[in-house]
Amino acid sequence: MPVTIADVARRAAVSPGTVSNVLNRPHIVREATRTRVEAAMAELDFVPNRQARALAGGLNRSIGLVIHDAANPFFAQVADGADDVAVAHGYGLVLTSSRASLARQEASLRMFAEQRVSGVLLAPTVDGPTTADRLRQAGIAVVIVDFPGGASECSVTVDDVTGGAVAARHLLDLGRRRIAFVGGPHRVRQHADRLTGVRRAARDARRTSGAGVSVRVLEVEEHTVEHGRRAGARLAATPGDVDAVVCGNDLLAVGVISELTGAGVRVPEDVAVVGYDDVDLAALVAVPVTSVRQPMAEIGRAAMRLLLSELSGDEHVHEHLRFEPELVVRASTTAG
Repeated sequence: MPVTIADVARRAAVSPGTVSNVLNRPHIVREATRTRVEAAMAELDFVPNRQARALAGGLNRSIGLVIHDAANPFFAQVADGADDVAVAHGYGLVLTSSRASLARQEASLRMFAEQRVSGVLLAPTVDGPTTADRLRQAGIAVVIVDFPGGASECSVTVDDVTGGAVAARHLLDLGRRRIAFVGGPHRVRQHADRLTGVRRAARDARRTSGAGVSVRVLEVEEHTVEHGRRAGARLAATPGDVDAVVCGNDLLAVGVISELTGAGVRVPEDVAVVGYDDVDLAALVAVPVTSVRQPMAEIGRAAMRLLLSELSGDEHVHEHLRFEPELVVRASTTAG
């Protein structure tokens, strides 16, 4: 079996990324580390592959970014933040969208592997082993975005369980007791975590006050305004069943509010609505949306900084950054 970059990394006690840097960007690696890696290569009779030889001198200055949906303002701002840092350090960003499809995600990762990008920022569709693991074995650094990372990688995420609880507690403090959650599908971890937070807040309210609090789930397949409208139509068809809605993102909230108000349901008097992300649109619609804010651009910037740190050499230590969300109150929950 051919000797791999991972084999050399183990022998030299460095990361695969450091071995890749010795092959492709030796000038950024400390001399002592470079000498140790080169000695390991000689001991193992390691032969760089054709792509690595072609990249000698660090000609490839691309960073791959795999997100769920390029049309979603949340991911657009994450990408914008990542691009700011990449460009400032002489890298170009290559963007692909998985549409929450594992097959599309894996195809994007394979493409980036073939193109020998310097690194990848990945917003995963699912948890568990993926092509990203094989990228690391090939010496391509990967940072996980908007998803918890493992011990062998860096990650940047937001505490979505807390975010869901913050949204629900706000509604409970307003006296709302019949809450609907609009989001999903369940395989999307971010929405599943937000629902967990909503249920946790409802459970705590029942325990501490004895109040009768219910949580109804309306699952959607896509996180768009149109799918929010469809959920809103289902809610409007059973008036009085709910007096509050937590949506998995702001686009869904905009659609829910549009459909409810079109059906004569008053927002927030009859039904209060909370969104998630705090994209620009949330403040611009006819009924401005109360939203759980995520620092979208900063998530992208932080992820890119971690990736560049990993590319810089063997002094890198994997980090897991987690931002705390905050509530921004607007007219969709509090009548002016």
